[in-house]
Amino acid sequence: MKKKYIVRLTEDERAYLGNLIHTGKVAAHKRLHAEILLKADISELGEKWLDRPISEAFGISRRTVERVRERLVQEGLESALNRAKSIRVRSAIDGENEARLIALSCGNAPEGRSRWTLRLLGQQMVELGYIESVSHETIRQTLKKTN
Repeated sequence: MKKKYIVRLTEDERAYLGNLIHTGKVAAHKRLHAEILLKADISELGEKWLDRPISEAFGISRRTVERVRERLVQEGLESALNRAKSIRVRSAIDGENEARLIALSCGNAPEGRSRWTLRLLGQQMVELGYIESVSHETIRQTLKKTN
């Protein structure tokens, strides 16, 4: 399969990465990513390694090598050296709905039930129009957080 993201480093970038690897205190992931980029470089001065030998040499997955190459091409050198930012998803339950959920869970269970289940609480929140949809896991995490 042909590589989609090709690493071609300039002389300045190669010097920067070499300096990063050989001097000072650098985070392990940053050093590893720098070494990956140097090995994957296909420019005249590059080592032109394939993904499999790189992954075997550093004891990482081929997918890691692919992701580093992709981030270099799409986002630039600094982004490729650093870890990707995690994307935090906002909870479906805000403070007001959290209070409603707690009040609902403290109240009497529906007819024919001895107690509330997480799924029942979620369904009731949707039926009452507090939220459009919610998973039982979100309900669990919210109730666990509030004791």
